[in-house]
Amino acid sequence: MIQNRKRAAVAAAAAVVLAGTGTGVWAATQNAGPGSDSGTSAYRTAYGPSGARSPGDGRCSSYGPSDRGMGMMGDPDTWMGPGMMGDRDTWMGPGMMGDSPYGLAGNGKPVRSLAAAKARAQEYADRLDLRVGEVMQFSCNFYAELNTADGRGATEVLIDPAGGAVWVEYGPAMMWNTDYGMRAASGTKARVSAAEARQIARQWLGDHRAGQSPGEAEAFPGYYTLHTLKGEKITGMLSVNAITGQVWDHSWHGDFVEMSDD
Repeated sequence: MIQNRKRAAVAAAAAVVLAGTGTGVWAATQNAGPGSDSGTSAYRTAYGPSGARSPGDGRCSSYGPSDRGMGMMGDPDTWMGPGMMGDRDTWMGPGMMGDSPYGLAGNGKPVRSLAAAKARAQEYADRLDLRVGEVMQFSCNFYAELNTADGRGATEVLIDPAGGAVWVEYGPAMMWNTDYGMRAASGTKARVSAAEARQIARQWLGDHRAGQSPGEAEAFPGYYTLHTLKGEKITGMLSVNAITGQVWDHSWHGDFVEMSDD
C-alpha cells in the first residue's frame, strides 16, 4: 500500500509537469491479433519537423522525444520552453519540483564521478524504496536506473552534474512507465517481448543510425531501454514501448563517457 502511494505520487507530479504534451516518436504497429502469424511489424510514422538531433551533437539544451527534434510542447529547440523551467540547458531538473516525489533538489555541489551520481540517485531512490543499478555518465548529464529490491527495473533518473539535482528521466520514464509515470496503469500486460523490442530497435537504428546496433533490452514497467552501440562502444540509448512498439531515442544525453553497473 505504501509503495502504491509512492508510485501514485510520482505519477501525479509527472502529470502536472507534462500535462498537454505532444508526441514525437517513431511508431511500430502490433500485428499480433487472433490469427496473426506475423508477430511484431514495425513501420515509420513521421512526427514533427525534419532535422535530426543526434546524441553527442554538443547541444545539451536540444531535448526532444525523437530523432526529428520535436520538443514536448512543439518547440524544436526545447522541451517546454525557456523560462518555464528556468535555465533551458537544465530543462526541468534543478529547482523545478524541489524536494518532491518527482525529484530531489540540488545541493549546490557539482557531481563529477559515477560514485557521486550514484549517491545522489540513491538519496532519491530511498524515498521510493528502490535501489540504484546501472549508472552512466554522459557529456550532458548522469543517468541511473532504479530497481526494486528483487532487481527488477522500476524507473530511470537523471542527475544534474552542475548542482546534484535528481529527477525522473523525461521521455519513456515519464510518459510510458506504467508504475511510476504520468500514465500509471500498473498490471498492464506487455505485448512486445524483449527480443521483439531489440528487433524493433535494430530496424530503427538501420533507418536512422546506420552502422549502429542495439544492446540487450532491459525491462521497465511498460517499456524497454537499450544501449545503442557502434561496434562495442556505447553511442547512446533508446527505449521501445512494450505495448505499442514505439521507439523513443534518448537524444538528451550527449556523448557517452563511462558507466558502472554495481
